[in-house]
Amino acid sequence: MSPPRRLSPGLIAALGFVSAVGPFATDMYLASFTDIAGDLGVDAAAVQLTLTSFLVGVAVGQLVLGPWSDRVGRRPVLIVGGVVFALSSIALVFAPTIAVFVILRFVQGFAGSAGMVLGRAVAVDLSPKDTAVRALSLIVVVVGVAPLVAPPIGGLLSEFVGWRGVMAALAIVAVVMLVVSLALVPESLPVEHRHTAGMSQTLGAFRALLADRAFPLYAGAYALTFGAIMAYVSASPFVGQVVLGMSPTVYSVSFAVAASGVILSNIVNARVAVRFGPRRMLGVGLGATACAAALLLVLTLTGTLTIPGFIAGAFLLTLGLGFTMSNASALGLARADRARGAGSAILGTSQFVVGAVASPLVGLAGADTAVPMAVVIAAMMALSLLLGILALRTTRRGRR
Repeated sequence: MSPPRRLSPGLIAALGFVSAVGPFATDMYLASFTDIAGDLGVDAAAVQLTLTSFLVGVAVGQLVLGPWSDRVGRRPVLIVGGVVFALSSIALVFAPTIAVFVILRFVQGFAGSAGMVLGRAVAVDLSPKDTAVRALSLIVVVVGVAPLVAPPIGGLLSEFVGWRGVMAALAIVAVVMLVVSLALVPESLPVEHRHTAGMSQTLGAFRALLADRAFPLYAGAYALTFGAIMAYVSASPFVGQVVLGMSPTVYSVSFAVAASGVILSNIVNARVAVRFGPRRMLGVGLGATACAAALLLVLTLTGTLTIPGFIAGAFLLTLGLGFTMSNASALGLARADRARGAGSAILGTSQFVVGAVASPLVGLAGADTAVPMAVVIAAMMALSLLLGILALRTTRRGRR
C-alpha cells in the first residue's frame, strides 16, 4: 500500500482511536480498584501495581516497537501489536490472582504501545514540519474522548457486573481497535525511507537524539507532565471515593469532567498553534499545569480539599497537559528528522517510565490521604517547568 499524500479527517480519527490505548486501559478500570482489592484479597498498593506494570510494559514496548517500525514500516508493527493487545485483554477477564493480573497487564501494555507510538509517527510522517503540531493536537482531541467515556462506562459496569465485566468491555474495545487498524490505517513510511542497517543504525538514531541539545529537554518536560497526570490518575480513585466519599458512579463522572480539559486545550491548540507557534503554546501549557499543581498542594496541606476543589485542580492539570504534551512532542519530533519512530519511542518510553514511578508513590501512605498525590504532582510539575524553560531557551535562536 503506497503512503497517502496527506492526513484525512477519517485517518486522524482512526489514529486517535488506536492511540487511545492508554486512557481506555487505565481509566476504564479505575473505579474498580477497591473491588479488585477486595475480590483478590490485596491492599491498595498491590492494585496500583497493576497500573505500574501496564505503564512499564508501554514504556518498554515503545522503545522496541518504534525503532522496529523505522525498519519494517508502520503498518506491520501496528497490526501485530493490535493482535497481542486484544488477546491479552481477553485473558485479563479470567485473571485468577493479582500476580497473573500484573503479568498480563505488562503484556497488554507492551503490545498496546504500538498504537500509541505509531499514531504519532504516522501523523508526523504525513505532515509538513510546520503543521505537525496541528495533526498531533487533533489526534489528542480524539484520544481525549476516552477519558470522558471510559470512566462512566467503567463505573457503571463496576457497580452492575463487577470488575471482570469492566475487563470484558476493555477486551471489546481492544478488538475494535484491531479492526480499525486493519481497515483504515495505511502504511506511511516509504520503503526508501526505512532503515536497513539493523541494530547499529537504531542505536545510532537513539544516540543522536539523546545528544541533541534540545530533544532530551523536550522529552523530559513531556514525560514529567505525564507523570503528574498519572499521579493524579492512580490516586484519584482512593482520594475521590475514600477521602472525599464519592460513589463509584459519581467518581467516574467527576473524573470525566476533569479530563475534559485535555480535549478543550487540544481543540484550541489545533486552531492557534500554527499561528502563534508551538513554543509559545508550550509555555501556556507549562504555566497552567504549574498552577494546578500549586492549587492541589495548597488545598491538601491546609485540609481544605473538597470535591469541587479536587475537580477544579484536576481540570486545570489536564488543560495544561494538552498544551504541554502536544507542543513538546511536536518540537521534539521536529528534531528527529528521519528517525521519527525512534524519537516517538523515546518520548513514549520516558513518558511511561516516569508514570510508572509516580503511580506507586501516591499509595505509600495508604488509601485515606491525598497528601502523597499532591506532593508528587507538585514535584513532577516543578521539574517539568524547569526543563521546559531550558528547552525553550536552548532553541531560542533557531526557533525550532
